[in-house]
Amino acid sequence: MNSTSLGALWDRITGTQPPPDVWLVVVAATAALAVTGPHVLWRISRNAVTIAHEGGHGLVALLTGRRLDGIRLHSDTSGLTVSRGRPTGLGMILTAAAGYTAPSLLGLGGAWLLAAHRVTLLLWVATALLVAMLVMIRNAYGALTVVVTGAAFLLVSWLTGPDVQSAFAYSAVWFLLLGGVRPVFELQAKRRHGGAPDSDVDQLSRLTHVPAALWLFLFHAVSLCSLIGGGRWLLGL
Repeated sequence: MNSTSLGALWDRITGTQPPPDVWLVVVAATAALAVTGPHVLWRISRNAVTIAHEGGHGLVALLTGRRLDGIRLHSDTSGLTVSRGRPTGLGMILTAAAGYTAPSLLGLGGAWLLAAHRVTLLLWVATALLVAMLVMIRNAYGALTVVVTGAAFLLVSWLTGPDVQSAFAYSAVWFLLLGGVRPVFELQAKRRHGGAPDSDVDQLSRLTHVPAALWLFLFHAVSLCSLIGGGRWLLGL
């Protein structure tokens, strides 16, 4: 590929696209709500939230200087990220806190890109993150899930026109914003009934000596504020 082709590709990725009609943004939000609301559909779509959750753990582990050993994604929508380093300290705290906040913060970042009319850039960034995550996946189901998700982003960004790209991108971002809210309420319900004794909030409580309930409140605050802020960006308010 010569420099002219590379320049054209770069311009295509980083360039801006026309903003979509408001009705498309609303339809995208409705579609995202439809797959995050009903339990039957949520059992399937939650796999994408798990990708973001475990990817958040892995990314922050690397950024804080920990060694990332691998990531596993399971068919029951649970996951596991294993990293090495100091068992205590800021790096471990940030890594533990990154999981439940990652989907919402990724959605907020995506909403910011869409508000700047950079649909193609968002699709390529998402693809790059999924490719990077694939390298660290350590089980077949996890690899399949990430490959399918990454392929969807790549094919849409490479083969479709602006309208389809916008519809897909807005749906994906709405999904992250909405899908980031429900797992925190699910975790709260499990803990209320004595489940999830070694959840992220319990680990954070042991690491910081701060009650798990306060960490749970923080996760709620991040997810709900991201939904409100990101939603305003997406709707152009």
